[in-house]
Amino acid sequence: MSANITSVLKESRVFPPSNEFVGHTLVNEAERHRLCEWAASDFEGFWAAQAESLHWFYKWDKVLDWSNAPHAKWFTGGLINASYNCLDRHLTTARKNKAAIIWEGEPGDTKTLTYQQLHHQVCKFANGLKQLGIQKGDRVTIYMPMTPEAAIAMLACARIGAVHSVIFGGFSAEAVADRNNDAKAKLVITADIGWRRGNVIPLKQNVDAALEKSPTVEKVIVFNRARNTGVHMKPGRDIWWHDLMSDVSANCPAEHLDSEHPLFILYTSGSTGKPKGVLHTTGGYMLGASLTHKWVFDIKDDDVYWCTADVGWVTGHSYIVYGPLANGSTVVMYEGAPNHPKEDRFWDIVEKYRVTVLYTAPTAIRAFIKWGDEHPKKHDLSSLRLLGSVGEPINPEAWMWYHEVIGGGRCPIVDTWWQTETGAIMIAPLPGAVPTKPGSATKPLPGIFAEVVDKEGKVVPANSGGFLVVKKPWPSMMRTIYGDDQRFKDTYWSNYPGIYFTADGARQDEDGYIWVMGRVDDVLNVSGHRLSTMEVESALVNHPKVAEAAVVGRPDDLKGEAICCFVTLKQGNAPSDSLKADLKAHVAKEIGALARPDEIKFTDTLPKTRSGKIMRRLLRDIAANREGAQDTTTLEDYGVLAKLRADEE
Repeated sequence: MSANITSVLKESRVFPPSNEFVGHTLVNEAERHRLCEWAASDFEGFWAAQAESLHWFYKWDKVLDWSNAPHAKWFTGGLINASYNCLDRHLTTARKNKAAIIWEGEPGDTKTLTYQQLHHQVCKFANGLKQLGIQKGDRVTIYMPMTPEAAIAMLACARIGAVHSVIFGGFSAEAVADRNNDAKAKLVITADIGWRRGNVIPLKQNVDAALEKSPTVEKVIVFNRARNTGVHMKPGRDIWWHDLMSDVSANCPAEHLDSEHPLFILYTSGSTGKPKGVLHTTGGYMLGASLTHKWVFDIKDDDVYWCTADVGWVTGHSYIVYGPLANGSTVVMYEGAPNHPKEDRFWDIVEKYRVTVLYTAPTAIRAFIKWGDEHPKKHDLSSLRLLGSVGEPINPEAWMWYHEVIGGGRCPIVDTWWQTETGAIMIAPLPGAVPTKPGSATKPLPGIFAEVVDKEGKVVPANSGGFLVVKKPWPSMMRTIYGDDQRFKDTYWSNYPGIYFTADGARQDEDGYIWVMGRVDDVLNVSGHRLSTMEVESALVNHPKVAEAAVVGRPDDLKGEAICCFVTLKQGNAPSDSLKADLKAHVAKEIGALARPDEIKFTDTLPKTRSGKIMRRLLRDIAANREGAQDTTTLEDYGVLAKLRADEE
């Protein structure tokens, strides 16, 4: 590893907290300072006090056991249940009849569940699971479309102590089989189909194919999303959701589970191509998800909160299901794509449900920019009061567009950094306490001790590139990689003993703001100088004709690596050699001659995961003109790869 990452793009714009937030937020500047000081001086006391916000059947005996690092145990001896915290404790309050989930399907069908109704459904389904022989500790695969039933299945598993493994509904049968086998899943919960851009995703058909290679799976529950009658159902194995629910009681007390009882396994991409089963436990994860949701989004009881992620990703786990429901929030869920049937679908939903807090991804924001301002401007977005960004670093120009066009210049933007492995947000501005800078996630949250260090572990000077690490454990941290603890130690804890290595490059400016520059492997080595791909991408997107860009390196005999840029233009702009030259000159002007791109390739679309992340590893193969052996199970549109390869020929 090398921490010598050239970092010359500077952002001078600063946005102080707006008057609407100063003095009216859950955490103001003075309170944030007090919390940070408290965590620094009394780490365990700080976290013990925060954990009081959850419902415990039995309080813990010890806040943190770090004696077997890197294996943390939080709130040891404590008894808790995630489903109870999300549902039961609201039923004795006015929230009982409050909307918990407002759902809209891609075809336009809708459903609203109050907290009381959601509790009723979860209890019935939990009893259905028990009727099928599911016990505490059993692994259950959930492979569902974005419907309330996905959340019901998750909460029902949590209620009885089963460990859920949610697999994104866009994954292939092969990917489902791999994850079933790694987790040794006993049961699969799925649906006949899902919808995506008007197309049918054959979920049950994929499950049938996956189960030919999944010997541990005994039963399949099928939700009839499209009211199909021609679905293949294997006698003795497959059960309709509605049949299961018709014959079970709605009385299902929540299990009293140890704080360290596994809550879920979530598979995330690994550099080796083999997915990593990230394991999260109950007490610490629930504290991280609920506390950060409340703090970062400044959640009020009358908010209508919409996180546009899918429950198949950690953002959906933490900020659609567990965090918001633990806080008694009203959550919007949407099944489909942001441009179906038209490019204004998101803004139609915001207007229809009077969404107040919107949490989405930079990739989506750049797509909105490409589609044009006319789509959001057709809608009344005045209900919005706070905007969030998640998934990857947001380039400053996309930040500014989000702020001005969607937020009308009045909504704070909370740019959040975290990972599947961290379980919850780690670095983000608190909207009433921290001035924001476009492109920076700002500062670590109270209780999180993140720093930027060199390869020896020493803190680097201001504005110098380095590696982002977390120096103390935190409650929502992953506990291990399921079935591969050595990989857990090697991947995250071997670079700096006792310190969590994020694998992200970053710099910290003179104000202590952290600028995440992307994965360490998203760094270019050009003539002995290391450049962040994110900063080259930001320079390109700063050009008025560019909607989106992805930058990768390709082998070069002279430089070591050449800079290869894949560029998508805003509508109304055509590719040309003169524009290529203009873009190269623009990057050189923004960053320096060292960063001048060697190659610019125009493309209508970029290869992305179904959560919107650009798959740069596939672009590296294309740039180097080599056939990739990479795992493409997360790729949304395989036609993109074929077209990019054809353009090379």
